[in-house]
Amino acid sequence: MGQLHFVAIGGTLRAFSSTERALRKALALAETRGARTTLLSGDAINFPLYSPENAVRSELASAYVETLRSADAVILGSPGYHGAISGFVKNALDYVEDMNRDDRCYFDGLPVGCIATAAGWQAAVATLQQLRVITHALRGWPTPLGIAINTIGETGDPVEQNPIPAHLGMMVDQLFQFYNRSTL
Repeated sequence: MGQLHFVAIGGTLRAFSSTERALRKALALAETRGARTTLLSGDAINFPLYSPENAVRSELASAYVETLRSADAVILGSPGYHGAISGFVKNALDYVEDMNRDDRCYFDGLPVGCIATAAGWQAAVATLQQLRVITHALRGWPTPLGIAINTIGETGDPVEQNPIPAHLGMMVDQLFQFYNRSTL
């Protein structure tokens, strides 16, 4: 088995948003455990609205899909906007449809970690639930532990507040464990 490739998708167009910081932290933890990582956030997923009837793809969108094809594990992260995943993240996930005829259709058989951030627990938990449902629709296996981060109420970086760093580590461990079990 070669070096595993973990790909994280999500965030916002605002550099170093709380969602992007959480994705970066999860990928850093995966790197310390030996994975190669790729972050697809911000401008890297700023595509035109997905249009299945139009087969023409931007160079950026084509590179995004190629990166996903090489993934051994995926981490999805979205801010909660009005109790739901952001349209920005949803549009990026819609491009996964371009993998519908691949030998590995969508995220079939891949472990997928989910992270949701929002200004309140209700939106964070609702967004996390939607990420898990989307993971199932894309034939992925969501980790038992998903991460909901409330971005208001505490002082300092919410991504660094206990127990979030430990929970991110547990989720990353679950991604490795799932992959290792699925290859036995």
